[in-house]
Amino acid sequence: MNCSQKKTIMTVKLLKYLPLVFAFTLVVNCKHEAKKTDSKNVATTIFYNGDIVTMEGDTANYVEAIAIKDGVISKVGTENEVMTFKGDATTLIDLEGKTMFPGFIDAHAHFFGFGPQASGANLLPPPDGGIQSIDDLISELSSWATPENIQLTGWIYGLGFDDSQLAEKRFPTKADLDKVSAEHPILILHISAHFCVMNSKALELVGITKDTPNPEGGIIRRMPNGKEPNGVLEEMAAIPYIAKAITPKTPENLAKQAIAGLEMAKSYGYTTAQEGKAMEQHELLAAFAEKGLFDIDIVSYVDHTKSDYLKTKWYSKTYTNNYRIGGLKITLDGSPQGRTAWRTQPYLIPPDGAPKDYKGYPAIPNIEDVANVYRMAFKNNWQILSHANGDAAVDQMIEAMRIASNEYGIKDRRNVMIHGQYVREDQLDSLKQLNVIASLFPLHTFYWGDWHEQLIGEELGQKISPTRTALNKGVKLTIHTDAPVALPNLMRMVWTAVSRTSRSGKIIGQNERLTAYEAMKCLTEWSAYQHFEDDKKGTLTEGKLADLVILSNNPLKVETEAIKDIEVLKTIKEGNVVFDRSLKK
Repeated sequence: MNCSQKKTIMTVKLLKYLPLVFAFTLVVNCKHEAKKTDSKNVATTIFYNGDIVTMEGDTANYVEAIAIKDGVISKVGTENEVMTFKGDATTLIDLEGKTMFPGFIDAHAHFFGFGPQASGANLLPPPDGGIQSIDDLISELSSWATPENIQLTGWIYGLGFDDSQLAEKRFPTKADLDKVSAEHPILILHISAHFCVMNSKALELVGITKDTPNPEGGIIRRMPNGKEPNGVLEEMAAIPYIAKAITPKTPENLAKQAIAGLEMAKSYGYTTAQEGKAMEQHELLAAFAEKGLFDIDIVSYVDHTKSDYLKTKWYSKTYTNNYRIGGLKITLDGSPQGRTAWRTQPYLIPPDGAPKDYKGYPAIPNIEDVANVYRMAFKNNWQILSHANGDAAVDQMIEAMRIASNEYGIKDRRNVMIHGQYVREDQLDSLKQLNVIASLFPLHTFYWGDWHEQLIGEELGQKISPTRTALNKGVKLTIHTDAPVALPNLMRMVWTAVSRTSRSGKIIGQNERLTAYEAMKCLTEWSAYQHFEDDKKGTLTEGKLADLVILSNNPLKVETEAIKDIEVLKTIKEGNVVFDRSLKK
């Protein structure tokens, strides 16, 4: 066989195997391309082996694993499905049977007050503090009043005293606080945040004397049979001075206090917090944001008297350095447990010195003034939160909203009634008609449920915070802590909504109980909706932000009484761990 023939035979043999070579090359190239495509989707972190609750739908939906990439949820599903997104650099986190939920969003709180609550004297009664008498209060303030603590703001201050839980069943007075110090000004804030008490030095410092008249929407309580102030200030007589006592005077102390509040929020699972009534505090929050202080989101609602802030860059549906303004806040009355909430019926136990037909009082008496605030909000399509506790205040809110909606229509503004302790069933129907969200406050059933029954009678007392009735009527619902009125303990909030149990163990409104799943909806999906953030937050859905909490137990599975003892183990904001309880021990 000559050389030419050998070449021909070899060429034929090569041609015979060419399809196989081509096919092999194609497979290799396809695999290479697939690997390249998958690399774009490789997860930063994968969580698995726990109760992962998506909060999607009307019943609990569990998945086996969840993948995070670039701060966003990239995949949820079975462990096998999610592990296909594992790469060499992926961090695998075994939940070891613990529970994961979407990050928590409190529907109403006062974030700016978290810092003072975390850094001031704790005057709360049990189980959140130890104050059960005025002597306890004096002792706690005296212990707190070290030179280092006083230099924080220049004042001695504490938060959370509750006259209904003090053995004396009365407010402390300036005479009591003078026992702590006559040299330094002292301010203590009532648990409702609608009253404060000052000592003689503080009254002198702010210029309140026997000749100072009561401001509109507020009362300066007086000594018996005289005009001399006794130190107790109500509503608008108190509110302008509170910030003077609890706000540090230097940038360094301001930041120190804000960080203390931020850390407290994260320890309770907050990935989004609310400042529910910002005035000049907005400027401080904006300054903190500019410095990159926040690692969770803070949304502010500014007082209606500060509406010009909504003309700045901070009013937005998106965050700048984790901060934004979400809308306006209007306050229509006061505190039901403090008996300044405005009712249509008299309180059964009026405050000291009040007449027998005392019904509380409005913060803004003139309906036209209130209607003008809603006109301003509706005209500009601004969301507005309305503090209304007593049913007379809710009547005023509904009337003013109807005036504004007749002129500017009912749109998707997601306006919110805040608190609504004494809201009536017919008023809930009006909220539905006006497309108003009811953000109710079932923590009252534990903290003051027994006291409410004394103030308004057992029948009405059983109807406070009517969460089930609101849902049954088709009203959109959230619940909240109103911290620092109470600690920002969201699992205790869930427990109260489910149990409706008072301090004495009495059930307050058994027919108003939520299921644990509904209560969790209130601080995840439904609160995200309230804040116009349901497209980004509130459920463990692919494409939403990786805002997550890991809990020590599952509130949907444990006995009701155990819900309040569940701890937040980790808080994760956009894929980053911002709180880890194991590092705090």
